[in-house]
Amino acid sequence: MNEPPYGINMIVYGPKGCGKSYLGDTAPGPRVVLDAEAGSRFTPSRKKQWDPVNERPPQPDGTWDTALVTVRDFRTVMKAYEWLASGDHPFRSVIIDSVSEIQQRAVDDIAGTNAMQKQDWGQLLRIVSDLVRKFRDLISHPVRPLDAVVFIAMARQVEGTWQPHVQGQLAVTLPYYVDVVSYMAPVVNPETGEVTRRLFCGTFPGYMTGERVAGALGSYIDAPDVSGMLEMIRAKLRQNAAGQEGRDIRLE
Repeated sequence: MNEPPYGINMIVYGPKGCGKSYLGDTAPGPRVVLDAEAGSRFTPSRKKQWDPVNERPPQPDGTWDTALVTVRDFRTVMKAYEWLASGDHPFRSVIIDSVSEIQQRAVDDIAGTNAMQKQDWGQLLRIVSDLVRKFRDLISHPVRPLDAVVFIAMARQVEGTWQPHVQGQLAVTLPYYVDVVSYMAPVVNPETGEVTRRLFCGTFPGYMTGERVAGALGSYIDAPDVSGMLEMIRAKLRQNAAGQEGRDIRLE
């Protein structure tokens, strides 16, 4: 029996320099990174520049693992989505780095250098919320479902709780759109002084985190890897499905 294409969509947020872009680089390849912060160019995978406004998606030729899209305006993000939604592409994953900065690109399109007006905030929420949901749903695309959709975000503290840094009402709705909301931070071993990247996935006081993937990821993951996380989720779902099948047989 063919296994359903269990994919993962997730938000990773945290302080600057904690390894969020590096984590995105571990998503299954070939991958496409929408880079609005010019940070992903330093990750270790082999890169090929792609301009989705003027070019077709590049085809794998053994020389690159990541198609890097430099995001200077919101139109570029929309054109990249259109290619992914068409199914006419080679990618297994997409990383949005970061949704915080891409939201600002939408602000630039709406208001330019002027201050946002009251009606503009409603338009911003509709535009960016729609875009996030569209990217999220690429894991269930009918022709070419993606293995992973990763939204990277900055972090801010609101009333004592750390959360993804986005503007307006999107700060309230964004965590409900995805399967995993995770916070990344460096953790220092007090005995060795070694620094480890830790991804908090469970429920922690003072942090907006959580998951709906049947507890497959545990409370936190050290040195996280998106491809490894995807396998953990798939293994857990296979285990649950086997257990359910066994219960059904016993009931018969």
